[in-house]
Amino acid sequence: MTNPKACLILAHGAGAACDSPYMIALAEALGAHNIKAQRFNFRYMQQSIESGRKRPPEKMTLLQQDFLEQINIVNSGTPLFIGGKSMGGRVASMLNLSEVPKVRAIFAFGYPFHPPGKNSWRTEHFARLTAPLYIIQGERDPFGKRTELAGLSWPDVRIHWLATADHDFKPTKASKLQQQQLIYQAAAYCNGVIDEILLASK
Repeated sequence: MTNPKACLILAHGAGAACDSPYMIALAEALGAHNIKAQRFNFRYMQQSIESGRKRPPEKMTLLQQDFLEQINIVNSGTPLFIGGKSMGGRVASMLNLSEVPKVRAIFAFGYPFHPPGKNSWRTEHFARLTAPLYIIQGERDPFGKRTELAGLSWPDVRIHWLATADHDFKPTKASKLQQQQLIYQAAAYCNGVIDEILLASK
């Protein structure tokens, strides 16, 4: 991609690396909208790949450091957005971006509102976000279903729902949809938001 309209630094979830089929499909779907998805592995994941042994995610502060390193090496000439799948989106949302004004917005693809089956919410920091957060969430996501989030809202958070989708944007068989279609829907929504932000900044 020689002249992308935007760059989106895209972090992986807790259990799969940046070259997982989901991450590749999402990056390709974003690329179809002229958005460069810059994928990377958190340090613990890279070490896991190199050693051949599974490792749990590191502490949030270390994950944040890894993400900030990626932001710092990006070409500042292209409008910059950040985000990720599940844990990756959560890490992005917890960064203090007041000192990184070049980041326009955050995208979370399947936000882990709480562990499945547990009433332990990960939304406390939503009240002090330093950039707008756009969440693309499956209606059946066990980390935060539509029914659980009904009536909840935060000033700088927008949630876009994908019908019949789970945490990996896989639909029900009855819907006759394919996961790829829902990933493309997520990318199309992301593209629309980016277009609005870029237009407003002109």
